[in-house]
Amino acid sequence: MQQPLKPSNFAKTAVHAPGKPAQGGAKRRQQDEQGDQKAVRGDTGQNAQNSAASTSRQWTIDDFEIGKPLGKGKFGNVYLAREKQSKFIVALKVLFKIQLQHSNVEHQLRREIEIQAHLRHPNILRLYGFFYDEEKVYLILEYAARGELYKELVACTHFDERRSASYILSLARALHYCHIHHVIHRDIKPENLLLGLGGELKISDFGWSVHAPSNRRRTLCGTLDYLPPEMVEGKVHTTAVDNWSLGVLTYEFLFGGPPFEAPGHQDTYKRIVGVDLRFPDTPDVSDEAKAFIRKLLIKDASQRLPLTEVENDPWIRAHADPKLLGGQ
Repeated sequence: MQQPLKPSNFAKTAVHAPGKPAQGGAKRRQQDEQGDQKAVRGDTGQNAQNSAASTSRQWTIDDFEIGKPLGKGKFGNVYLAREKQSKFIVALKVLFKIQLQHSNVEHQLRREIEIQAHLRHPNILRLYGFFYDEEKVYLILEYAARGELYKELVACTHFDERRSASYILSLARALHYCHIHHVIHRDIKPENLLLGLGGELKISDFGWSVHAPSNRRRTLCGTLDYLPPEMVEGKVHTTAVDNWSLGVLTYEFLFGGPPFEAPGHQDTYKRIVGVDLRFPDTPDVSDEAKAFIRKLLIKDASQRLPLTEVENDPWIRAHADPKLLGGQ
């Protein structure tokens, strides 16, 4: 039986400074640590005591047994790993400092750490902590046993309506949680979604996310096919960019490709700005699903279907897994 991972003691604001926690945060960290312990089945009072006793330590690579590679990216690799003392399974993301520096994305990594470390939701991949050495930065992540959702979508070409509606409901709840905590993801796409052992959806990759208490941003980021009109046009955008992405994702789940795909970037831009939404004849998709997509892919961001109303949409009610309906 897996034992709880000991919560890490890591810097909140800098990749290069693992130093000591900020003053005044001890009580909050202790609450987070207790939550971590309770979240894993098989916890005992002794385990919790051992974890609490070790909170001041710093992680090193020697604390982990490294297993098979789970994925490879531009800046490093992800490995299956096990913390030696507790035997708890994690995914260890290993990033090369020199590549981060050359691509000038250190700020993105800092932002990802700052944001993801504070999020606690069943459909958001947990970031347990991080550490680094002379050459690498290591992120200690929740292990999503079934891997990338994108690979399953490619293998299936498209999902049926039950599976699509279930994923979209879970994603809407996770995004709403982000929004009430003033986090805009801004890069929701199949490649940034993982699946847990039971097939539950997990949002990962918060590199393009932003903590925006004002709910207003003006930077262009994310993946072109998923960008809303306001971002394409360089206008101020709000949390509603994620609502748009939810509509694009629904379309891709059901039809196997994004709705505004075109041969060139300029054509894609034009289709997005004009909301040139077309539904192919195949596969056969219900009118309720198409209506749901239309409620999200609206140029006026203020008119997009609120995430809190997704659960009560007729398409979601008719097709999502009944076990998800009524649960949070």
